[in-house]
Amino acid sequence: MSAKNLDKHNRWRNKTVAFRVSPEEDEQLEIFVKLSGLTKQDYITRRLLERDVVVQGNPRVYKALRDELAAVLDELRRIEAGQGVNDELLDTIQMIATIMNGMQEEAAYGN
Repeated sequence: MSAKNLDKHNRWRNKTVAFRVSPEEDEQLEIFVKLSGLTKQDYITRRLLERDVVVQGNPRVYKALRDELAAVLDELRRIEAGQGVNDELLDTIQMIATIMNGMQEEAAYGN
């Protein structure tokens, strides 16, 4: 049995919410979770409650960004060979651009 979790407001997280996703949705969710640096539970909870997902830069997020940018480059090379762009790739590019834009703003303000 897993240990009980407290959230940042010292509330017990003892309710389970489950739902099904397609393999493609699962892959996209995994990418977004890795890029956010949050746990899957925290990422999904913030998105469901329409709260901001603030990415905190750390080595794990940096590695995820590097790996996803390499995957995007591979996809762009595939597209250049005459195949089409899929929505998941566009969503991933948008997420990376948002993170990188936030990193630029943070650097500009010296944080």
